[in-house]
Amino acid sequence: MGVDSGLPDFRGDTGFWRAYPLYQRLGISFVDAANPEHFEHDPAFGWGFYGHRTNLYRATVPHPGFGLLLDWAARFGLDTFVATSNVDGQFQKAGFAEQGVLEFHGSIHHLQCTGPCCDRIWDNREQFRIDEDTMRADHVPLCSRCGRAARPNILMFGDYAWIGERTARQQERFRQFLSRQSGRRIVVVEMGAGTAIPTVRAASERIGALSGARVIRINPREPQIRAPHLSLPCGALEGLSGIERMLRLTEA
Repeated sequence: MGVDSGLPDFRGDTGFWRAYPLYQRLGISFVDAANPEHFEHDPAFGWGFYGHRTNLYRATVPHPGFGLLLDWAARFGLDTFVATSNVDGQFQKAGFAEQGVLEFHGSIHHLQCTGPCCDRIWDNREQFRIDEDTMRADHVPLCSRCGRAARPNILMFGDYAWIGERTARQQERFRQFLSRQSGRRIVVVEMGAGTAIPTVRAASERIGALSGARVIRINPREPQIRAPHLSLPCGALEGLSGIERMLRLTEA
């Protein structure tokens, strides 16, 4: 979904290194960069990656596909909920209600203690300058309670310190949303959910197994899904725009 807004595609080391060539020279993969150990041993380096991403996500303007989804909800009087593995906050930035978003892996716009010393999660209001020759941040946010380095409230690879309470509350709201849909027709519009980290893909298929549910899988690389669900082998914006054209034809 974010790629059509100009955000980098981290799929595979090639895509990651295209966005961050220094890491290729250092032999660091996406899995290596997205590792909580950096915040323990070299937090300025850890924040080099996540501070750069914080700046990038703040500067990014959501593409028109987000607006199409919002328009469909208003036009057809739909009860909707967003479930995403993205940590960029683009759905909220595009106008989706905070109470109707589930971020499976957390959010870069929230922080926690590295320890953690407590379960506190707070807003990321930090400003970062990144030396792109070294990928180090100019400063390290600190936990106000214990003084240790703070880190993004994101579920990283090999992460045993992530505080999941915020996401757990979102998951409960999502569960309540699905409960309200009992006996109703459900459409899942899935965009760019791959098999490498299949969190969203698996959720779509669980919902798609319900009676009266249909999944529209929009994916340029891995679009396969069994009938009666639909597969669109293209990017998110192209797929959403194609659906909009068909809707306009049926309304004409």
